[in-house]
Amino acid sequence: MSRSQPRESIVNIHSSRRVQNAAGTHWLNKTTLGIGLTSLLSDWSHEIATSVLPALMASFGLGAGWLGAIEGVADGLSSITKLISGHWSDRLKSRKPLVVTAYALTAAATGLIGLATSGTEILLARSAAWLARGVRSPAKKALLAAAVPKEAYGRAFGLERMMDTLGAIAAPLTAIWLLHLTSHNYRQVLLWTLIPGLAAAASFGLLVHEPEGEKKPTKTLVAGLRGLPWNFRWLLGAAGIFGLGDFSHTLLILYATQKLTPAYGRAAAASIAIGLYLLYNLFYAGSAYLSGWLSDFVRQRKFVLAGGYFVAVTMAVLLATGLPQKTVLAAVFVTAGIFTGVVEALEDSLTAVIVPRLQHGMAYGTLAAVNSVGDFCSSILVGGIWSFVSASAAFAVTGILFLAATLLIFGLDETP
Repeated sequence: MSRSQPRESIVNIHSSRRVQNAAGTHWLNKTTLGIGLTSLLSDWSHEIATSVLPALMASFGLGAGWLGAIEGVADGLSSITKLISGHWSDRLKSRKPLVVTAYALTAAATGLIGLATSGTEILLARSAAWLARGVRSPAKKALLAAAVPKEAYGRAFGLERMMDTLGAIAAPLTAIWLLHLTSHNYRQVLLWTLIPGLAAAASFGLLVHEPEGEKKPTKTLVAGLRGLPWNFRWLLGAAGIFGLGDFSHTLLILYATQKLTPAYGRAAAASIAIGLYLLYNLFYAGSAYLSGWLSDFVRQRKFVLAGGYFVAVTMAVLLATGLPQKTVLAAVFVTAGIFTGVVEALEDSLTAVIVPRLQHGMAYGTLAAVNSVGDFCSSILVGGIWSFVSASAAFAVTGILFLAATLLIFGLDETP
């Protein structure tokens, strides 16, 4: 180092190195734990609501058509909101107040479903909850990426996904307990969701630290989309193709129920299918963290994501065989849980790697929108082929899409 270099610059360099070393050593910091706890509590809240929502609607005399419309409208609004929110969160001086407010609104709107007296009111409350959910998602992920060094992205995003799924595992069990406690009063159960929901907002507000503000981009939404790196667009292409085959996993419950009914009867088959879905969530939670951890120690993260995509191919092959044995169905739910955890953790961590930090909100919003559109289209595609041709044909098509995405992801350049 030159003697003529200013003393202040030398101090700044050493200070920067100390910060980087500290971040690398302490990736499991208060912010990552706070975001993980927030995800757990929030998912716990709205999954309790999801568990009892069909029963509440049945008590109003509303059937599957209403439920499908409510979920479809809510998911559609959420996907649009994620894209817009991602763009605007990059321009905000501070993202944290936006996220805390959105979590509080999600909790309040979910609890308000308990006061609804018609399908229209349920639709409005659920849509408001999912709109707020869409607002917070890109900003939350951007804050998580800012809280850890590059070499720990996999573990950080894997932990967040694992914690989120633990909330989903706890929710049905809590719903059963609350139904017993309230003598099957669905309204009271929904009001109880306010406790974990508001606790999620408090957790984020108290534990998450936002770095000092940086210069924010002033691009329009269209310019922001055009300014995303070309290799991130490649990732979007692979994720989009994969998403076209990644149907709603509630269809797996239906598939298992249909396959098991001839041997066990409808009631027993439905119970076994729910047990298989619990197995799915357990492997989802475990694979999210383990795959994220692994991705931090391999030369290129894309190989771990490709592995997750290929596990989905395996699931599709098992489904296409149409075998009704419980062991085969268990393997289907296990592989579904594994690839879901891998894909969600790795797509998020790869995004943090290849997209500049100032564009993280835009990138996460765009990725979420692509995945949401894929979820919507895939369920229609699989449901249509299943209804008009056969279940085996539907799953064969998903397998082809999964394989195409697997091959495409190998061409991803991870250079930032």
